[in-house]
Amino acid sequence: MDSDFYLKVGDEVILTKAVTAQVIDAFARISGDFSPAHMSMEIMSRSPYKTRIAHGALLVAWMSHCSTEVVERLSGLRDAGETPVSLGYDRVRFLKAALIGDILTYTYRVQAVDLKRRRSVSKLDVVNQTGELVCVAEHILKFVPLVG
Repeated sequence: MDSDFYLKVGDEVILTKAVTAQVIDAFARISGDFSPAHMSMEIMSRSPYKTRIAHGALLVAWMSHCSTEVVERLSGLRDAGETPVSLGYDRVRFLKAALIGDILTYTYRVQAVDLKRRRSVSKLDVVNQTGELVCVAEHILKFVPLVG
C-alpha cells in the first residue's frame, strides 16, 4: 500500500445483491417512490419487462455499500486522522432493468488516486446473473481530516 495514501489503483470489492420484491418494497417505503414500475405486478406484467423493476436509486444505494466495504478493509485509516466521504457518483447509466429475481454482482475498482487532493476515483460495473451489464458509474471518495 502506498505510504502516502490508503487506496491504490486496482483495489477492488465485489459484492452480490439479490433483487427481491421485499427489497423493492422496503426501498419504496424509505424513498417514497411508489411508481407502478416498481410496485405494480399487474401493470408491469403487460410491459416488456414482465415483472416489477428495481429503483435506479436502489442500485446506487448498493454502490454505496461497495465504497464502504473497500474503505473498511483499510487498517489504521482513522488512527491516521482521516475519514472518507463520498463526493458523488458520476456517469451513472442504467443500461438494463434490474428485475425481481435478478442476482446483481457489483465490482468496485479503484481507477485513480490523487494524493494532493486526497481523492480516489473508482469504476463500478453491475452485471446480472447472465453476465449482462445492468449499470455503470464512477465514484469519487474524498479523504477529509479528523480533528480532536
